[in-house]
Amino acid sequence: MHEQLAQSSVDAGALLVHHGHMTKSDPVPVLAERDALAGIVDAVIRSRSAVRAFSPAPVPRAVVAEILGVARCAPSNSNTQPWRVHVLEGEPKRRLGEALMQAHERNELPPSAHFPADLPAECASRQSDFGARYYAALRIERTDLAARYRQSGRNLCFFDAPVGLLFTIDSRLTRHSWADYGMFLQTIMIAARARGLDTCPQVSFVRYEPVISQFLGLPATQALVCGMSLGYAEAEAQVNDLRMPREAVEDFTVFWGFGGPGA
Repeated sequence: MHEQLAQSSVDAGALLVHHGHMTKSDPVPVLAERDALAGIVDAVIRSRSAVRAFSPAPVPRAVVAEILGVARCAPSNSNTQPWRVHVLEGEPKRRLGEALMQAHERNELPPSAHFPADLPAECASRQSDFGARYYAALRIERTDLAARYRQSGRNLCFFDAPVGLLFTIDSRLTRHSWADYGMFLQTIMIAARARGLDTCPQVSFVRYEPVISQFLGLPATQALVCGMSLGYAEAEAQVNDLRMPREAVEDFTVFWGFGGPGA
C-alpha cells in the first residue's frame, strides 16, 4: 500500500503537468486524464484515517520537509500563512513526552474545553458513537474511567510515532486565521498519505500548553493549536481499523440553483 500511494503521487504529478498542456481540441483525453487524476486524489483522501498505533520505522527529515513544502501551498486569507510548526524526533520527542506524561499523571492542569457545554445534538451523537467504537477497539469498558485516562495519555507520546509535530499560531489572530490553519493541517495529512505515511491530529496537547510552551521556549504571543503524530501505521493494531461513518452529502448540503432552493 505504501509503495502504491507513493507511485500514485508521482502519477498524479505527471497527470497534472500533462493535463495543463491539453487543449480544448482534445476533449476525450482531457476527460480521461481528469478522471484518472481525480481517482488518484480521491483514493489518497479516502484512505486517510486517524492512526493511533505506529511502527517504529523512522521517517527521514527530508520527507517531513517535503510534506511541509507541499502544505505551505495551502490557502490563507491575504496570504498571511499563520502557521508555525515544531517537528520533534528522537531525544527531544522523548524528553517532551516524559514531561507531558508527568503532568498527565499529576492531573493538576484544568481540562481544556474541546467543545461547548451545549454541544449540538447531532454533533454530540457522533462524538458518542466515536467513543463507543474507539474504546471497543481497545477493549476498554466505557465505565473504566482509569483505563480511559491512561489511554488518553498515549496522545502525549504521539502514540509512539517516530515524528511528532506541534502547531502554534499568533494568539492575536481571529477565528478566520484558525480556519486557514485547518486547511494547512489537512494538506499536511493528505501530502503525508500520498507518501504512504499516516497521521493523527491531536487536540489533546492543548491541555498541556504550559508544559509545551516552556519546553519549546515559545513567546507569549504563540498559542498551541494542536499536535500531530506522523509515521507508518502498525499493521496489526485493531485500533487502526476504525473507519468512522460520514454523513451523506444531502444531509449537510443545500444546493441553490441546480433545480433546488432559489433556482
